[in-house]
Amino acid sequence: MPTTYEPIATTTLGSAQTSVTFSSIPSTYTDIVAVINASASGATAAWWNSNTSGSALYSDTRLSGDGSSASSTRRSGQDEAIFTAGSEVGTTFSFVATLHFMNYANTTTFKTVLSRSGSAGASTTAGVLLRRDTSAITTIYFDLVGTGTYSVGSTFTLYGIKAA
Repeated sequence: MPTTYEPIATTTLGSAQTSVTFSSIPSTYTDIVAVINASASGATAAWWNSNTSGSALYSDTRLSGDGSSASSTRRSGQDEAIFTAGSEVGTTFSFVATLHFMNYANTTTFKTVLSRSGSAGASTTAGVLLRRDTSAITTIYFDLVGTGTYSVGSTFTLYGIKAA
């Protein structure tokens, strides 16, 4: 089987940061995938948006479970889409997440993202995220809800998928 995932960029944090950005994303793939292994403090969740923010184009639907209960969350008309949630503000939460951006370079469709994440000691989450805009994704921002920071050593990798 041929290799279909091609690394585009990796960022490993050498200092605490409030945001991680991938810019100048090439349009040469059918899909892109972000893989995140991070810790964050002072935040309750992590979110993404693309190209520009502040446009109320995003929605997210998430299903979460912690081994004893399940819940669902739905938001729309947002400036960002949440892909994972942790514990209360003031504590550190660690998570791994995979976000699959389908048809990210297509200029005739809205952008759909499938997300899977797990936060140690908190929950496992599956989500469908949407950006209601047809422009190609050229920049992706990963930020935190609240005034939190990503911890030193957090890793963010972006892959391109050939002929998905």
